[in-house]
Amino acid sequence: MVDIRVPTLGESVTEATIGRWFKKAGEPVSVDEPLVELETDKVTIEVPAPAAGVLSEIAVADGETVAVGALL
Repeated sequence: MVDIRVPTLGESVTEATIGRWFKKAGEPVSVDEPLVELETDKVTIEVPAPAAGVLSEIAVADGETVAVGALL
């Protein structure tokens, strides 16, 4: 199992908001397939899957705020 965490978003950015999940728990994913959209004051980014497999769990729901390094 591979944990997916909020990546470093910039020098002064410490948190982001979950915009939306592109996959649901239990769905298969491919390497580099976008999983979740993160929104900050300045940018919106997509976090890709680090490996192929099945998304087993979503720890943070749409609209919630997460810190850099937090488990998604």
